[in-house]
Amino acid sequence: MEKTSPLLKVYGTVTVGERGQVVVPAKIRKMYGLSPGDKLIVLAREGAPIGFVPVSAFNAFIEQHEQFITQMKKNTGA
Repeated sequence: MEKTSPLLKVYGTVTVGERGQVVVPAKIRKMYGLSPGDKLIVLAREGAPIGFVPVSAFNAFIEQHEQFITQMKKNTGA
């Protein structure tokens, strides 16, 4: 069952196995082009939701923000 909100979609539930493994729903794997062996970064804060981000997307995010910071430093003389 798929529920929507302006910020996110819920694609169902997963079960944590005995070894702590979860299965990412097929629709999400297809949407993000995930294949067996792909690495995900786990983001969490105590008492807050847990998020999984593909390493490639995280690296692109960091690179984009590094470029922005570099440009801001040039513009401000820092």
